[in-house]
Amino acid sequence: MYMNEDRYTNVILEEMRGQIQAVFEIVVGMQEQVQYIPAMKEDIAELKTDIKIIKQAVKDTNADLRLLDRRVTKLENAS
Repeated sequence: MYMNEDRYTNVILEEMRGQIQAVFEIVVGMQEQVQYIPAMKEDIAELKTDIKIIKQAVKDTNADLRLLDRRVTKLENAS
């Protein structure tokens, strides 16, 4: 009877070791990913700055186009 209990205990322990190993591998993987977060933050900050610049350029271009459209319309109507 004790032999079966020992086997059962060994099986349970082995299963627990496997589960602990799986958790450990997940934690190590997460640590590897976390190390890239500061660089990602810098990249995101740079992208935000670039987007602000692009937005302003688009607004300026749209204003220029509206002005140009008015000028062309005036010239067309004058002739």
